[in-house]
Amino acid sequence: MNQTNPVPEHNPQEVYADKLLGFTIPSRNARGRMVRLDEPLDAILAAHDYPAPIRHLLAEALVLTTLMGGLLKGDGSQVTMQAQTEAGAVNLLVCDYKDGDLRGYVDFDQGKLAELGANPSLFALFGKGYLAITFDVAGKQGRYQGIVPLEGDSLSQACESYFFQSEQVPTLIRCAVRSDGQGCVAAGMLVQHLPDGEEGRERLHTRLDHPEWEHVAIMSGSLRHEELLDPTLSLEAMVWRLFHEESEVRIQPGADISRGCRCTIGHYEQVLARFPEEDRQDMRNSEGLILVDCAFCSKQFAIAA
Repeated sequence: MNQTNPVPEHNPQEVYADKLLGFTIPSRNARGRMVRLDEPLDAILAAHDYPAPIRHLLAEALVLTTLMGGLLKGDGSQVTMQAQTEAGAVNLLVCDYKDGDLRGYVDFDQGKLAELGANPSLFALFGKGYLAITFDVAGKQGRYQGIVPLEGDSLSQACESYFFQSEQVPTLIRCAVRSDGQGCVAAGMLVQHLPDGEEGRERLHTRLDHPEWEHVAIMSGSLRHEELLDPTLSLEAMVWRLFHEESEVRIQPGADISRGCRCTIGHYEQVLARFPEEDRQDMRNSEGLILVDCAFCSKQFAIAA
């Protein structure tokens, strides 16, 4: 859909939360994704009694995973973001997105976290850590992964580094999180420059100082946290505010987002079937059941293997 007129102030067809919105700016060879997470975010965070710094960290990670997942094409494609540490308070952070289904989990050291105070830095949380982003693309493209150091002030900055170092794609990410007594809301925008090819064409060069990218980055960088978190401001309205002077902006509604833990008894039965019988025997309790815990949704499954 081409957008050449102002976005109406109130339009029930616009996207406000829990749905991806894609957009492209053909004249600038740029593409972007936006999302605001509300109910799925609360459902994922409710699975564990996370302290405030971990809730904030996981909320940001879920937004980033959704934005990156929105770049994938084809049903069945999946993106997984995993951050691990050396001597940090966080042992493991993992999130994944597949066809609108989103899940995430953080394993952390409660004692170390308590020593860090109310607003710990990324380095304090992870120490010398790394970020691994894996794309499992449906079809012939297959699976590919990039790993970068966990550097910068936020996970968003680490993801920007991933795209530039691993994919040579200039990328700007803005993310905001708010948590209060009524729940948690998190939102973000990802914008990329695809020089000499808006979508699906070979990139002939990538430069952070490309004039097209400089313009898009300046406009995108003006987006405020308050705007991202404003429940009365649609995603389309934010795109319009940023890029209304462009000759054309194409809006592309994306997937509905939901909490999507894929744990089932059938899934675990298939996993356990891969183990030798003697190993399964050691896993059984006194009642002959194998108890499997899902870290993502904090449920326990009793498998009669």
